[in-house]
Amino acid sequence: MRNTWKSLLVPVLVAPLFGGALTLEVVNPSSNAEAAKRQAAVVVQTTACTSPEKTSITATAEGIAGGKRQSIPIQLIRLSEPGKFAIAKTWPADGKWVLRVVANNPDYHGYAAGAIIPVRGNEPDWKAVQRLYRAPTADDVNAALD
Repeated sequence: MRNTWKSLLVPVLVAPLFGGALTLEVVNPSSNAEAAKRQAAVVVQTTACTSPEKTSITATAEGIAGGKRQSIPIQLIRLSEPGKFAIAKTWPADGKWVLRVVANNPDYHGYAAGAIIPVRGNEPDWKAVQRLYRAPTADDVNAALD
């Protein structure tokens, strides 16, 4: 009887932690015809149950090229499906790069969702993508560049 109560109570207590979450997904553009047409390297998708229209996404290419640390702002391309954006390859071909992506929504009071997308051989390393329930830090970027 005791275990039955626990098994019933746990989902009730945990559900509010995930309900209405701000999330950021990283997707291969080959799964999206519109993104593939726009020659996207990556597709990011955000979900926000509270005021999704207020969600903003920023992206930067962080890397080391020519022996210098660089940070290059990435312009996101809004796709026709709400909350989906394409990232075109606008970082240099030489060097070592990671993409740092952050989703923010003022209704979530300082909470952010983020991702670190390592680039290997000038292509995203899908197996090494890190999805974070916070904005990626400088330490996250540096670790991914090592």
